[in-house]
Amino acid sequence: MKFTVESFRQWQSKRVTLLGMSGVGKTYLSTLLRDHDWFHYSGDYRIGTRYLDEDILDIIKKQAMQVPFLHELLRNDWIYIRNNIKVHDLGPVLSYVGKLGDPSRGGVPLDDFVERQAMYRQGEIAAMRDVPEFIWKGQEIYGYQNFVNDVGGSLCELDEPGIVELLAEHTLILYIKVTDAAEEQKLIDRAQSAPKPLYYRPDFLQEQLGIYLAENGLEYAAQMDPDEFTRWVFPRLFHSRIPRYEEIAKLGYTVTSEEVAEVGSEADFLALLETAIERQM
Repeated sequence: MKFTVESFRQWQSKRVTLLGMSGVGKTYLSTLLRDHDWFHYSGDYRIGTRYLDEDILDIIKKQAMQVPFLHELLRNDWIYIRNNIKVHDLGPVLSYVGKLGDPSRGGVPLDDFVERQAMYRQGEIAAMRDVPEFIWKGQEIYGYQNFVNDVGGSLCELDEPGIVELLAEHTLILYIKVTDAAEEQKLIDRAQSAPKPLYYRPDFLQEQLGIYLAENGLEYAAQMDPDEFTRWVFPRLFHSRIPRYEEIAKLGYTVTSEEVAEVGSEADFLALLETAIERQM
């Protein structure tokens, strides 16, 4: 959606999609807006609770069945396992995606990893297609006037026709850009100090995996330390995503992570959006 400052001010039910790398402030803004009566739609929460729920549970149960005591309890239906995914704690989703590498060090074998990546991608596509329905639900069922779509950092990786256009049709896309080199390095350092599971485009993964194996004198992925590979690949993933984000941002507006850090209220956020609209005009 595109606006003038005046038409944005007159937009009664505001709907915003936040776009950018993990750590730029998307969830910070979403949490702030939720506290000001905005409907907070988390793409990863929807993926975990709707599209990957059973797959996540299957992995957990498979591990539990290897413990003799739990094996008997599960086989006899004396206990049950369920996910406890929260908007602010997506641990089960991250555990499902996993990290590529040596299984004895907590890694996921390459074939399984590729399959999980594909499943996550389909889940994210489906979750984004659900956005118009949840805009309606937020207003008509739950009584929220405004809507914020907190998408995963991998949205730019999907390469699925129509998804970005769907979001641009129903929401204002706001790209949070990292423009300061020190801030960029801070995000990279944070991701490397506590590496989390990530989604990779298949061609990017194969290319970077080949480079990593060659640099480290390894023959196959199962020899890799999962955390070390994730630390190594993150800066490359970060920089590969920037032009993809910027292409999507042409359908919306751009602000900086420094500007987002100054937002302390709903009024600040709306003022920042007006600044972004005016700047583009």
